[in-house]
Amino acid sequence: MSTPASAPSEMAFFSLLARCGSFSAAARELGLSPAAVSKRLAQLEARLGVPLMQRTTRRIALTAEGELYLAHARRILAEIDDMEQLVSSSRADPKGLLRVNATLGFGRSQVAPLISEFVKKYPEVQVQLQLTVNPPPLHEDAFDVCIRFGEPPDARVIARRIAPNRRLLCAAPAYLARHGTPRQPHELAQHNCITIRQGDEAYGLWRLASGKRSETVKVRGNLSTNDGEIAVNWALAGQGILMRAEWDIAKYLRSGRLREVLEHWQTPPADIYAVYPQRHQFAARVRGFVDFLVEAFEERAS
Repeated sequence: MSTPASAPSEMAFFSLLARCGSFSAAARELGLSPAAVSKRLAQLEARLGVPLMQRTTRRIALTAEGELYLAHARRILAEIDDMEQLVSSSRADPKGLLRVNATLGFGRSQVAPLISEFVKKYPEVQVQLQLTVNPPPLHEDAFDVCIRFGEPPDARVIARRIAPNRRLLCAAPAYLARHGTPRQPHELAQHNCITIRQGDEAYGLWRLASGKRSETVKVRGNLSTNDGEIAVNWALAGQGILMRAEWDIAKYLRSGRLREVLEHWQTPPADIYAVYPQRHQFAARVRGFVDFLVEAFEERAS
């Protein structure tokens, strides 16, 4: 029977084996023979009483129990690294598993390229990027850093602003030529508006403010989607008026393919935040990644 003290090394071994994907690749990294790697896995499975991997001639595949063990092992190993850095007040380079969540469009076009640059700088970090329409619940242990729009109303997490952002109303010149340009928010109700079903926001309600005045308009249209890229393409095709984040449409506003509508009215704040649990505030991999994002977006803005 293995002692509890051996558990971290077993988890590290299994995590490496899963990452390598084969006994031979893991053996090269560990400086062992493939037979020795296979034997060590068999000993771990015997102790746990369940198979963790299915063996084939060339590859290994995780069983359901293996998937569960791997997910918890990587989280525990990351927490051990955090604890050691906290106790030793270490300022070492980031390392370990970093789970990042972001929205589909922003994650694909903005976050993913920065992650590529981050791991070039810190190659000991293993990043898992998950893109979702809606951010995961803040109380679930589903991410280490979540990139989201708007500061979350939850004191149990830390939210650091990484970039300013506005939502703008826009439409293609062809649409405005056919249907006219609204001058007041209530006129939006007479237009075909492209709507996006995302997050917890009330669907089809656009809130606008100018000075002390504010209006909420129930908009309608024959096109809606949960994908921002599709919505932008519909607007470019002249299908209607769209409310979209500035980062996503700035290039089309500059080129003239889209024109801003009701430019003197503001929408609710949509600044971009990096959100992470309080327990990760001293984790080098989290702190380093968030600092990296802030610096990258500051360079873009300058």
